[in-house]
Amino acid sequence: MEKLIKMVETMKPLFEKVSNNIYLRAIRDGFVSCIPVILFSSLFILVACVPEIFDYKWPEKISTVLWQAYNYSMGMLGILMVATIAKSLTDSINTKMPKLRQINDVSVMIVSIICLLLLAVAPVEGGISTEFMGTKGLLSAFVVAFTVPNIYKFFVKRNITIKLPDEVPHYIAQTFADLIPLSVAVMVYWVFGIVFKEATGMMFGAWILEVFKPLFVAADGYIGLAIIYGAMAMFWFVGIHGPSIVEPAVTAIYIANIEANLQIVSAGGHATNILTHPTSYFVATLGGTGATLMFCAMCAFIAKSKQLRAVGRASIVPVTFAVNEPIIFGAPIVLNPVLFFPFVLTPILNVWVFKFFVDNLGMNAFTYILPWTTPAPIGLIVGTGFAQLAFILAPLLLVMDAVMYYPFFRVYDAQLVEREKAGVTDEAVEEAAPAEEAAPVVAAAEVPEDEKRVLVLCASGATSSMLAKAITKGAEQRHAPVESIAMAYGQHKDIITDFDLIVLAPQMASMYDELKNDCEAKGVKSATTSGREYVGLTRDPDKALDFALALMAH
Repeated sequence: MEKLIKMVETMKPLFEKVSNNIYLRAIRDGFVSCIPVILFSSLFILVACVPEIFDYKWPEKISTVLWQAYNYSMGMLGILMVATIAKSLTDSINTKMPKLRQINDVSVMIVSIICLLLLAVAPVEGGISTEFMGTKGLLSAFVVAFTVPNIYKFFVKRNITIKLPDEVPHYIAQTFADLIPLSVAVMVYWVFGIVFKEATGMMFGAWILEVFKPLFVAADGYIGLAIIYGAMAMFWFVGIHGPSIVEPAVTAIYIANIEANLQIVSAGGHATNILTHPTSYFVATLGGTGATLMFCAMCAFIAKSKQLRAVGRASIVPVTFAVNEPIIFGAPIVLNPVLFFPFVLTPILNVWVFKFFVDNLGMNAFTYILPWTTPAPIGLIVGTGFAQLAFILAPLLLVMDAVMYYPFFRVYDAQLVEREKAGVTDEAVEEAAPAEEAAPVVAAAEVPEDEKRVLVLCASGATSSMLAKAITKGAEQRHAPVESIAMAYGQHKDIITDFDLIVLAPQMASMYDELKNDCEAKGVKSATTSGREYVGLTRDPDKALDFALALMAH
């Protein structure tokens, strides 16, 4: 077992390199930007469709209005994502471009939308088809969003542009500077779209869906599901945010499947597509990656060791809402040989059982998307449209997860009890215990006279909110002029100078070099922490404030 753990750990640099890939990050950032749209549209579909489960049907006029809100939000997702992905990729490319020769990200967004329409949207009598503007256009959107910024990069980097006299205002000069890459990108996709359709008889958007259809089917099988959700847990086990690596590669499948399921159920059919965002949120990751909800509950209520009991009780509330970094770093689970097997295998087993219910017992797969912080049993029931079998599956998964973790939990608990009896001080106890027992992180720092602003970043803005709230609470208690907020990594790039300090959560540590370079270029302090230190800071507002003040004082 120790050899296996060491082998996994030696692969961490490779995992971090994958995590830093600007194209995967662009997909992730683009999707994060569109999450409010997806959730907004899902609310209307819930209102439109859920009453039908209870034999109530809206009048046709009301139903049409509700579906209209969905069609003009989720139905335009391809258009929205091509723009947001292209912007994220452009921002990443700009970090390596000369400061006085940057790509205009607004121009890239506009041109990407035009190119997607040329590539994947067919003209029809009286207008254009909207079929590939939504989820069916996502694969085409990825192609466009990856290439258009690189076309701009080719021309901007070489300063191939229309040069105007110095007297011309900058904003007018910028318009002409964008004209050559804009024209080339549009012409490339215009010609390619025409030639491709003449050669194949299909629009590129329809063709690429057919090409990737076998991958969609394979990913939805037992082996594909095991690879996807096992990989997420494996990455997390070595301390890297697994979903941020794996999910960008399957985001198109996620969204296409949930849309297909909704259409099937609306037509009176049986929805069988397993691989969706809600499957990840409410089945595979009950309580967060590794399905840690029941493990956390065992730590909180039946553990004999002081360490697990303190960590479990401090973590049970956030873990219930799928924020499980406190238990992952506090127990710890990361690089803990005893907990390796249940952490990796439990998510796989959960998804397999869910697939069995769908394929063999006639249960509908997920048709609605809810916020990922919805407690998993509730999300499972609502997301499947109140399927009767969901009321059986939800408690069954909890029992299964408890059975999977229990023997390993007992072994680890006994080990910690022996250490505590022997008087061994465990670093995790000191750093993950409640505030009154926590060891000092730094000496009390002097309260500044002027206002300071702190930004905390993580993959989604959930884990980072815990430290941001602790810093804010500490500032309120000591009447210090310090404000702190949390964001998902990537959302900070345009507002770095609005802050005095930016702190990166430990699971995103692989991004710290990039963050540090961005911050140094703009004169802003930056820092990251270890997992255990981070958990300790979130539990102690006073120490969290001192931590931030000490960093800003350097």
